[in-house]
Amino acid sequence: MNPTSASPLPGTDPAHAAIGRELLTFTLGNEYYGVDILKVQEIRGYDTVTRIPGAPEFIKGVINLRGAIVPVIDLRIKFNLDSVVYNEFTVMIILNIARRIVGIVVDSVSDVTQLSPEQIKPTPEFGSALDTSYITGLGALDERMLILVDIESLMSSTDMALVDVQTQAVH
Repeated sequence: MNPTSASPLPGTDPAHAAIGRELLTFTLGNEYYGVDILKVQEIRGYDTVTRIPGAPEFIKGVINLRGAIVPVIDLRIKFNLDSVVYNEFTVMIILNIARRIVGIVVDSVSDVTQLSPEQIKPTPEFGSALDTSYITGLGALDERMLILVDIESLMSSTDMALVDVQTQAVH
């Protein structure tokens, strides 16, 4: 067999990589969410944060991450979900978004998942009653739905303003 004519292994050629989306999945309450794996810098256990006076409730405060001051957002509070309980499964996902490091607190991290375009459905329309601008779609994964979050859009929203839109446009 001619080595130049052999089929590449799945996932090893650039054309195949563009077919699906690789996501880090996590839970908030009973729901599963996914963010682009390329935005994830690291996953840490939940640690205490320094509260900033006057910050919105969903901004838990800041942590010192190897010399960098990182704002920490609790997505459960941001998304108005049930009561927040911090336990041994609570984790902090450190994201690198438009040259800015941000931490998000989630209930638990599930796994890394790849979704094909056929598995991704458009976000339903809710009108003005619900802001879904940061949701890029819904992933059908076995028997569960995965809410796909555009984390850059969420972090640059007016109430968050953690990522400068001009800085984001450069990338």
